[in-house]
Amino acid sequence: MTGRSAPAALPPSLRSWLGLIAALAALVVAVLGVLYAGDGKPGRVDVWIRAAVGGVRPSWRYVALAMDFLGEPAGSATLVAVTVTGCLLLRRPRTAVFAVAGVGMAVGTTTLLKHLVGRTIHGDNLSYPSGHTAFFTALSLVVALLATGRLGLGRAAGTLLVLAAALVAGAAMGWAQVVLGAHYPTDVLGGWCTALAVTAATGWLVDRLADRMADRWVDRAADADRQGRR
Repeated sequence: MTGRSAPAALPPSLRSWLGLIAALAALVVAVLGVLYAGDGKPGRVDVWIRAAVGGVRPSWRYVALAMDFLGEPAGSATLVAVTVTGCLLLRRPRTAVFAVAGVGMAVGTTTLLKHLVGRTIHGDNLSYPSGHTAFFTALSLVVALLATGRLGLGRAAGTLLVLAAALVAGAAMGWAQVVLGAHYPTDVLGGWCTALAVTAATGWLVDRLADRMADRWVDRAADADRQGRR
């Protein structure tokens, strides 16, 4: 006997596409990690992009600082709390769990990769991949997946919405990190791809575990009902 306790965190119609995207993103993370392992200088692409986006006006720098705050402990905790509260109000407990687990896995993975890759910036500060970018992208993915499920979007529209949200979030936070000199542009790309790879896998895992728990509750209820009729 089977049963579902709540709507899926990862819409079934998007699972195959997001799985493919996650695999490609993981490959990019691995390739960049190998290329910049133990490095402490920007690559050619980093130099070109930093020259293009650098030298912003003070007003834009304030915007970058505000974006950066959203990735700091106080700002990120607030965003996650608001997201979880919204999920619970919308009666999406799986997505609430997904928000915490997805963000936690994305940030945790970037922390682990930083120590494995060993790329540095401004001395001995580990930089690859960008945790701020991974966090903001992961949270945006969770919200976009929630919207996809609530609106009942199909595969094409849902995938477009999810990728657009991830792109906008990653670009915004990545821009801030580059402008502030906190990360190289390739660190940002690595953080963005880390979120794409980890978040989808986390959503699938949350659904699998929730389905198993729901099945167990249904089976127990059925057993109790049968015993009560004896």
